[in-house]
Amino acid sequence: MSVKWKLKQAEEVVDQLDFSKLNGLITVVVQDWQTNEILMCAFANREAILKSLTTGIAHYYSRSQDKLWQKGEISGHIQELKEIYIDCDDDTVLFKVDQKVAACHEGFRGCFYRKLSENGELELVGEKVFDPSEVY
Repeated sequence: MSVKWKLKQAEEVVDQLDFSKLNGLITVVVQDWQTNEILMCAFANREAILKSLTTGIAHYYSRSQDKLWQKGEISGHIQELKEIYIDCDDDTVLFKVDQKVAACHEGFRGCFYRKLSENGELELVGEKVFDPSEVY
């Protein structure tokens, strides 16, 4: 079952969120709905959350490109929403998703594929699941 709401219902939920702390954005943590692996972290504005809720596909706001974007719009690696959680301050959202292929544009399943070791070095702990040069 996927999350896909009617616009009026989605607007009622979005009206409860606090977009005032990050210049109209909220933080979105993205987690695999079956394994609980943290896949990525992004930002969303009101429009991105509304689109996510009404389409069932994760949408975010790109601060660097100053625009709304759908996850997977270029790669096809979409995130189908399965569950949504809202934190106690109403300013962070957790999307539990069915991730198609990978979340990371570097070719890894998730963006957290490097672990900081005790000596301060970054240790590669993930494996690439696709070649970015063939997708982007």
